[in-house]
Amino acid sequence: MYEKILIPTDGSEVAENAVEHGVELAERYDAEVHALYVVDTDAMDLTLGTEQVDRLKAGRFGDMDEIREKAEEATGRVAERAEDSGVEVVEEVTAGRPHKAITRYADENGVDIIVMGSHGRGGVKRVLLGSVAERVLRTTRLPVLVVDVDD
Repeated sequence: MYEKILIPTDGSEVAENAVEHGVELAERYDAEVHALYVVDTDAMDLTLGTEQVDRLKAGRFGDMDEIREKAEEATGRVAERAEDSGVEVVEEVTAGRPHKAITRYADENGVDIIVMGSHGRGGVKRVLLGSVAERVLRTTRLPVLVVDVDD
């Protein structure tokens, strides 16, 4: 049923809950896990110059060691959990608008399901802040398992 499972991660507690679900699903279906970290270039526009954001979008971190380390740490935790369960894992770091990067990666890599966390925001906070999970749900044709922070 599932051969490739995408687990987008930002290293947060919410993402860790999704990792557990995603890896268990991969174990059940003998699937490969894809751990994806997206450097949010919209957020970076506020703190970095245009040249640095363009480099990130091209996958070149250059002297941005802190960003690279955070990304590698987040995907590394997914990889460690998957490997502990005997599940094959692919780690990837990309840059862009998170929901677009997630759906693009899924499409380009033949992913069967996306397993991701949600901060469970509702009401005004959701409207003002938006939700990566909600945007992924609206823009992908794939099934998406959204894991709540309290799950």
